[in-house]
Amino acid sequence: MALVLHTSPANKNAYKVLVAAEYSGVKVDLVDNVQFGVTNVTAEFLKMNPIGKVPVLQTPDGPIFESNAIARYVTLQKSDNPLNGSSLIDQARVAQWMDFSMSEIDRCIGLWLYPRLGFSPYLPPAEEFAITSLKRSLEALNKHLSTNTYLVGHSVTLADIVMVCNLYYGFKTVMTKNFTSQFPHVERYLWTLVNQPNFKKVIGEVKQVESVPPIQSKKSAPNPKAKKSPEKETPKAKEVAVVEEAPKPKAKNPLDLLPPSKMILDDWKRLYSNTKTNFHDIAIKGFWDMYDPEGYSLWFCNYKFNEENTVSFVTMNKVGGFLQRMDLVRKYAFAKMLIIGSSPPFKVKGLWLFRGLEIPQFVLDECYDMDLYEWTKVDIADEVQKNRVNAMIEDLEPFEGEDLLDAKCFK
Repeated sequence: MALVLHTSPANKNAYKVLVAAEYSGVKVDLVDNVQFGVTNVTAEFLKMNPIGKVPVLQTPDGPIFESNAIARYVTLQKSDNPLNGSSLIDQARVAQWMDFSMSEIDRCIGLWLYPRLGFSPYLPPAEEFAITSLKRSLEALNKHLSTNTYLVGHSVTLADIVMVCNLYYGFKTVMTKNFTSQFPHVERYLWTLVNQPNFKKVIGEVKQVESVPPIQSKKSAPNPKAKKSPEKETPKAKEVAVVEEAPKPKAKNPLDLLPPSKMILDDWKRLYSNTKTNFHDIAIKGFWDMYDPEGYSLWFCNYKFNEENTVSFVTMNKVGGFLQRMDLVRKYAFAKMLIIGSSPPFKVKGLWLFRGLEIPQFVLDECYDMDLYEWTKVDIADEVQKNRVNAMIEDLEPFEGEDLLDAKCFK
């Protein structure tokens, strides 16, 4: 009996098994037509996995479920398979990174993504916890990969296969370039491996998601009273219905409809990033030369609950989460967020540059963090306020008499 893998289409957990099979030279037949709620609840399927999940592998000795166990079984079909590690310590480290990938990477990606897709209740504090936990795990992974090409040893192991399939799913669904750029060694690792022939044969081309999925709103229940009796449609009526159901063009962002501005935001961001010396005379002067008070506005923000900021890394993660959720306005904004103080409680203050003369309404509607800050429009005619803007852009220290714990840039 051949090995038969039952799964749903494009399942990243099945990809682990199939990539492992490619590296091991093991033949696995694929049946990827499992429909949840239909084929996976039949008596025949439940004999293979009593809780009806995929993937499941049929073997001559009976079924195996749980993707890591299946992948391990496939690699063991080849004696002395280097995918499993070449020594006892390497074998233990392969298992270590496989567990890390599932509990610290895959789990956190799911906690971030699935509530946004409507699979579980969306709770902002829970999302912030998921993102913070994922960042912590990716920082550890990034540090390891800064001195290692692979997770274990000097070639691909099963640990890499499991890790890459989990990372690939995050890159594809919720982890934008802005998010992953904080972890350059993880990026290098992912893009290197997904372009290896055995990965590419299974996964295909990988494209990174451009924005975090919007939060799915609850659909209203249908009203049975509103149901109309069926009427016979004439051919012409059907034709009209088809026309009416044609997709509408995507609505433009209201900020794109504003009159043109002399300030090109990307030019300012480029100047900010590329100025390494004499920052005040070059970047700060350049900012005010570019600034267009008729097309843009500047805003100070102060966190309302600074007394809660008693732990430094939690405060920094809180600000990082805020900036992550502001990704929806990245094209139209620039910001500096300062975490101030050498001891707790730490103060969080920021400076934001927005397209338009007010804070964009869609930002106020969609980013719950906005309510956690007090917002004050900058009066650039006031030299004191203008100097404060300069100090915040420049990360001038001390800032208002206090040391800076951290400064984050949104660009």
